[in-house]
Amino acid sequence: MRVFNGIDEIRAAVGEHLGYSEYQPVTQADIDAFAALTGDDQWIHVDPERAKDGPFGSTIAHGLLTLSLGPRHAKEIYRIDGLKMSVNYGYDKIRFPSPVPVDSKIRLGAVLSSVKDISENSVQIAITFTWEAEGRPKPACVAEMLIRSSV
Repeated sequence: MRVFNGIDEIRAAVGEHLGYSEYQPVTQADIDAFAALTGDDQWIHVDPERAKDGPFGSTIAHGLLTLSLGPRHAKEIYRIDGLKMSVNYGYDKIRFPSPVPVDSKIRLGAVLSSVKDISENSVQIAITFTWEAEGRPKPACVAEMLIRSSV
């Protein structure tokens, strides 16, 4: 795990790949729970029998399920200490280039993309997240996470 202590260390690391999380399986139970929580119960996610004959040959995880695992996976890659407070400000440039079939294992890679001064006492940190499904040629999701921090 990469540990940053303060904004100067973060600024010095812009452009660096911070590492990868461990692989995590995405099960039908995970997909079903996400569908129940969000109301997105499209058959390509929740109907294994119908999905066998569908375009992916099985059910697939919701793209937003994959995206929502970012904070969980990021905790394995990096930690930022020495700031007064940080909040998730949002995501930019979200894309889902490849589906995540049920029972795939996914991991997250992170690149520290930029640091911008917002005010005298705050910065915006951008980290590009790339989720990979084990054995798949294209990423499952790519998104730029934005963090607003008080320094």
